[in-house]
Amino acid sequence: MRVGLICRPFSFHGGVETATAGLLGALRAAGHDVELISTHRQAPVAGVVVRRVPTLRHPSVLRLISFALATRAEAARHGYDLVQSHERTLRQDLYRAGEGAHAGYLEAMGRTAGLNPYHRLVLALERRIFQLCTARHVVAISRQGKEEIERRYGTDPGRVTLIYNGVDLERFHPDTRALHRAPTRAALGIPAEAWTVLFVGSGFERKGLGPLLEAFARVASAGSRLVVTGKGDVARYQTLAARLGIAEQIIWTGPQEQVERLYAAADAVALPARYEPFGNVHLEALAAGVPVLSSARTGGSEIVCRGENGWVAAEPTVEPIAEGLAALRDAPPGGWAARARASVERFTYAAQAQAFTALYARLRR
Repeated sequence: MRVGLICRPFSFHGGVETATAGLLGALRAAGHDVELISTHRQAPVAGVVVRRVPTLRHPSVLRLISFALATRAEAARHGYDLVQSHERTLRQDLYRAGEGAHAGYLEAMGRTAGLNPYHRLVLALERRIFQLCTARHVVAISRQGKEEIERRYGTDPGRVTLIYNGVDLERFHPDTRALHRAPTRAALGIPAEAWTVLFVGSGFERKGLGPLLEAFARVASAGSRLVVTGKGDVARYQTLAARLGIAEQIIWTGPQEQVERLYAAADAVALPARYEPFGNVHLEALAAGVPVLSSARTGGSEIVCRGENGWVAAEPTVEPIAEGLAALRDAPPGGWAARARASVERFTYAAQAQAFTALYARLRR
């Protein structure tokens, strides 16, 4: 099929961007003619037509409105068989709800839209898609996400299909441990024997860094390390770490392109998020053979089994997170790799593209 795919600018490394890039490549490999509709900040993509639309960058509400209007006009101009959007826009046949439900995010963070124009606009676009059927079909990326959309908006379950994300099983592999563990630890100043936890994510509050720091302070020995990778209010959490007496044990790296090297250096990955439709970190860490501590509020927890490939904290609060950290710390060293890897080997980009292809066929009929 000839598909117009609407998404914000992405690169080929890191988080949501990697997920979009991987799916795009797999859809093309499956024979679809995919054109990308994005903003002028989107870099060229080899072999793909990129249609860049003008948008306003500030303030956020005008950025969202201008992108929605511009992509609707661009999609209408080119006569696609199907328009697939990874953003909340005004015109899409298929909407991939990669960010879950904004209403659920606000609730999880203890917030309301109030008079905030940005939140109100996002919720209005969300209602159009889920409730007023301005998308013919919706793709959820976890069971939790599918159930949430149906529960909050009364969306017909027949209009919502679950398609999990894929992961690059070559880039993220247990074999990278032998190559990168020692040099990465040396570069970060981590002793070879130090039990090391890795946190990967931008948006520290939503992804549970605060309670993770408190839990780490309770269970970690003086030689343990916590590596924090991503974007967020670093100063705020450095102050918390200092108050907890663990400032010297926390390593702040900022965003990293070669995150696979950090997985190789880690003994466990922690993402005890308050709201996370399905963190790619879960798939990447497990593919690399590293156990994951998740929270039950994340879609990624659906592939984490206690004692098998990680731990699921019942709530993203200090006590359950500390329990999980202790369990991962006390497990036999190196015993996780094979089971962690095996648990995600079916989550390929090719499998994801195959599921989308089947959905395209349904929508065409």
